Amino acid sequence: MKKFLLTALCCAVLAPAFAADPIKARQDVFKQYKQTVATMGKMVKGDTAFDQAEFAKLAAHMDELAQQPWQYFTPGSDKGKTDAKPEIWSKPAEFKAAADKHKAEVAKMKATAAKATGINDVKAQFGAMQQTCKACHDQFRAD
Repeated sequence: MKKFLLTALCCAVLAPAFAADPIKARQDVFKQYKQTVATMGKMVKGDTAFDQAEFAKLAAHMDELAQQPWQYFTPGSDKGKTDAKPEIWSKPAEFKAAADKHKAEVAKMKATAAKATGINDVKAQFGAMQQTCKACHDQFRAD
């Protein structure tokens, strides 16, 4: 009976992880990325007034998001409705390097935004962060 209960408990705890759709999970994270970067971009472009506290909050959120999507590029999640290129799975070291570079630039964006006194303090790092997005899309996303 103890083995049965232990097995049932393990199944109940692990079932959501196996049932989750990794494609949808990563797409959901990237939707948040798009919204956050768009809001930051409006400030950088001058379309909306620069609010240092809000920009720092957005940069901190980006730093949280930057840790998330990579776990959802699991084996087999290249099948289905996805723009992920096969190179993600055939060149995992390059994909990891691109993700790591992106995470580093996002962390720099967070630090820069936290001490910024004006828009000019964040423009260069915002551009550097966006370049890592573009580089990864160019190599690993079918647009």
